[in-house]
Amino acid sequence: MRSSRVVTFALWVGRVALAVTLLSAVADRFGLWGPYGSPRASWGDWAHFVAYCGVVNSFAPKALIPALAWIATGFEIVFGAGLLIGYKLEYVAYGSAGLFALFALAMTWSVGIKQPLSYSVFADAGGALLLGALVSVVKREGRSERGSYGVADAGARWAED
Repeated sequence: MRSSRVVTFALWVGRVALAVTLLSAVADRFGLWGPYGSPRASWGDWAHFVAYCGVVNSFAPKALIPALAWIATGFEIVFGAGLLIGYKLEYVAYGSAGLFALFALAMTWSVGIKQPLSYSVFADAGGALLLGALVSVVKREGRSERGSYGVADAGARWAED
């Protein structure tokens, strides 16, 4: 019984933490954490975010940078909202893992290993991958014996193995 609660809680914490990470970055680029140069803001506005996107994607043609900024923002909004509401959670978690991995690789290529490590982008990618795998296992285990049942029940059955 206790392990099923831990699994349920871990799924919830993982979802919320990754969602907040994604949505906070989006909020920053639209100035919701304050203007550029303020203590809480990294970018503070769209222009500074696009400039940073150009630094991170130094290998991409300059003409593609604004499109990459919009594409990244769109995925961050979709995956952040999907994680919060739990819609298609397995796919959203795996998509988030891929997006974080792309960020980490682009950052590493363009500015070196220190920055993605300092911003925990590799940890975010691993956490999202683990979340997707755990949801997948819970879903598979949950349907294997008696049809469909809750995450708590599936967690308990999974922990018995």
